[in-house]
Amino acid sequence: SRPQKVCLCPFLPVHPLKVSTCLYIIQHPAEESRVLRTVPLLAACLPPDKCKILVGRRFNEDRYPELATVCRNPNTLILYPGAEATNLEEVAVMSSSPPVMIIIDGTWSQAKDIFYKNSLFRLPKQVQLKPSISSQYVIRTQPTNTCLSTLECAAVALSIMEKNKSIQETILHPLQALCSFQLQHGAQIHHSKEHLLKNGLYDKPMPKNKRKLRRMELLVNNVKI
Repeated sequence: SRPQKVCLCPFLPVHPLKVSTCLYIIQHPAEESRVLRTVPLLAACLPPDKCKILVGRRFNEDRYPELATVCRNPNTLILYPGAEATNLEEVAVMSSSPPVMIIIDGTWSQAKDIFYKNSLFRLPKQVQLKPSISSQYVIRTQPTNTCLSTLECAAVALSIMEKNKSIQETILHPLQALCSFQLQHGAQIHHSKEHLLKNGLYDKPMPKNKRKLRRMELLVNNVKI
């Protein structure tokens, strides 16, 4: 659905990737209105039955019985970093059934709100990534240098779960093309907030909220938040 000269179709896989893992993308409603969101690119790389997108803020068993069943499945993982999360590389899915992964799509504050206000999402095993790559989604500002977009998280996670590094490269290809097109047409590279603060380049007013100010101080001092 883009103009022909910036069409991303040539950068997508000719055929959807063959994966055994099924992704459930829990998307905050605000993401639907973003022009440069990454989930449509992710969905275009995978078979429809392997990438299911649910939009909303609140998810309960009555309205989402299929999701509730998925959350209770012992093979289901939820990608959300934190003290309770296990590194995905260490997780062995001990079942003959195909694994399922839930990924929350939104800003960090939106994802936190969805995770903590929906009890269903604390049923699956919580996992996190230790990515060796910096985000290539350079047309949007990330909190830190190691924060990844939803598409990048899915690409890294699928490559680990499917034991196939080429999956990551294939899924990142259209994102790289998207950023390249945008930069060619006037967009500028967005460094992370962490980078801007550490290099004295942050030109916005400092927040008055003490909690937000504390988080920014932690970024500058290399403290994990």
